[in-house]
Amino acid sequence: MWETLRSGIMDGDFKSVARSISLIENEVPGYAELLESLPINNQCPIIGITGPPGAGKSTLTDAIVALLVPSGKKIAVLCVDPSSPFHRGALLGDRIRMSEWYQHPQVFIRSLASRGSLGGLHPHIIPISDLLKAAGFDMVIIETVGVGQSEVEIAGLADVTVVAFVPEAGDEIQAMKAGLMEIADVFVVNKADRPGADLFIKNLKQTLAPAYSLHKQVQVVKTIASNREGIEALISAINKSLELSLNEEKKLNLLAEKAYSLIQQKRMKDVKKQELVQKIMEQGTSFNLYRFVKNF
Repeated sequence: MWETLRSGIMDGDFKSVARSISLIENEVPGYAELLESLPINNQCPIIGITGPPGAGKSTLTDAIVALLVPSGKKIAVLCVDPSSPFHRGALLGDRIRMSEWYQHPQVFIRSLASRGSLGGLHPHIIPISDLLKAAGFDMVIIETVGVGQSEVEIAGLADVTVVAFVPEAGDEIQAMKAGLMEIADVFVVNKADRPGADLFIKNLKQTLAPAYSLHKQVQVVKTIASNREGIEALISAINKSLELSLNEEKKLNLLAEKAYSLIQQKRMKDVKKQELVQKIMEQGTSFNLYRFVKNF
């Protein structure tokens, strides 16, 4: 089975890719060996699109795909939806906004549940994205769940991180304190036809000028994704950021972040939350958290 899947992935077969992602999600024995056998593709960039709920991330993704596909690009899109904190289920509804691309031979779309991950991504997002890169896509777009100020895991995965805001996102002080501000390579002010958009963009640029100019050039793009306005400027900003940021040091830092995340997952694999709950219930109110953690 695994050799057949590997061959299908190398040929860019969507069914083989989809099947392999399911096996990775469910940690079916043998999936690690499959990943090890796949070639490393450093030519396929990963573009992360993140931002607060309602910023139009799905619509932005749809508009980017619409502009790239006619030029012959083969695009993979991973849409991460939030999971219920109670039953871990998810609506996986992002594809509703991308229905135009369901059957398109150049576009692969997969919805993933966050499964309780606090970083706005799926627990197995790293191997899944590497699998897509090996399948010969020209670009992998990862759309995170609607995140807040600290859920910035996408920065450790994406070659370019696009942070989307809307004019009502708050003043520049509110924006400055968001962890999202520190990870962005490109800012998008979407739904820019709404009142206050120009003032928000002006304040955003003034806020960025002193803090970021010494470290990197952060671009600000105005879009109306529902009308596909400003998308060419956004893609141009992404390409420019790729040219500036894909140096050897950043590549190695991204690899280190991925390695750290995978090692962390491996070390925590045998820790079951339900077992912890049972042990705590057995000790009742006499439970000492810090002694328990020390002796775990």
